[in-house]
Amino acid sequence: MPEQILIVEDDISMAHGIRDVLEMAGYKVEVTDNGRRALVILETFRPQLIISDIMMPEMDGYELLEKVRSRADWVTIPFIFLTAKGQRTDIRVGKQLGVDDYLVKSVDLDDLLVVVRAKLDRALALNQRTQVEMTNLKNSILNTLSHEFRTPLTYITGYVDLLQEGTWGPEDLQRFLARIKGGSARLNRLIEDFLLLVRFETNDVKQSYDMDKEPFSNWAAMLGRIFADYREQADRHKVELVTDLQPELPLIEAHEGLLDNAFRRLVDNAIRFSRPQGGRVTVEVKAEGKWVVARVIDQGIGIPPAELPRMFDRFHQINRERMEQQGSGIGLAIVKGAIELHKGQIECLSQEGVGSEFIVRLPVL
Repeated sequence: MPEQILIVEDDISMAHGIRDVLEMAGYKVEVTDNGRRALVILETFRPQLIISDIMMPEMDGYELLEKVRSRADWVTIPFIFLTAKGQRTDIRVGKQLGVDDYLVKSVDLDDLLVVVRAKLDRALALNQRTQVEMTNLKNSILNTLSHEFRTPLTYITGYVDLLQEGTWGPEDLQRFLARIKGGSARLNRLIEDFLLLVRFETNDVKQSYDMDKEPFSNWAAMLGRIFADYREQADRHKVELVTDLQPELPLIEAHEGLLDNAFRRLVDNAIRFSRPQGGRVTVEVKAEGKWVVARVIDQGIGIPPAELPRMFDRFHQINRERMEQQGSGIGLAIVKGAIELHKGQIECLSQEGVGSEFIVRLPVL
């Protein structure tokens, strides 16, 4: 099926000339003389490329481009301005609106064909890459749902079946109920994590950040709460929790709930990936120039060098078949989203068998 191109040009002789050249090159072409009619055509004719004049009656090229870029089903269509105008200001406006290229009407038709082919090939490559990424994302979500949701559900239904099948003493009942509660709590955390990740992916969480951000410097209180909540887990893993805080740290602008959430995840990871013999998890916070720098340092199993570039990718997991404790693979993606929302930076340094260090830099007010 030939690729489809829409030409929007009020100079009919020029529009037909361009159409003839494109049709001889094997493209299917529709022509109209203003932006308003182009929008009507786009409802039924889906082009792979739009070539539009700027100065037209009823609706000019700028407004047409804005309308095209505002529709989710049109936003990826390559858009070229073909106009008699060549001033820098006109080019700047087009670029700001998201135009893909800008050609004057005196362009050689062979050059036009080259540009058209290049834009179509680029759009095709981007579409194919998007399809691959969407397929990978879908598979990651399905794998996560299959494993992470099925495990606690199996746990819960197993103990419910035991309760229904026999007569149990008070101690057994308390043990079963505790296990059911643990499974339901894990499910609840997973659901909350997925919802929070979606909020980051859609930028919805930024509204909460903007509404609730305020000056913050009380690291001792925040880390004290986190360590208190993870003390039992740390004891089970024979991990000592330590803070090293510089006195009188400068203020940063923070949403304390999101900041707390991010550091809980880093501390939780540090504990869960500790070595069997245990060790220490240290959170250092110091002022370094224009940054407040927080380091979460563990003496755990470490991360293979090849995995470090993908540490913060959503659903990325390391050796899932050997490391069942790692969770859904979205925790560090949420951490990265929270830190970047604070206009901060995060990186990970690690050495296998020695431990890992997550470094968070947050700008000083």
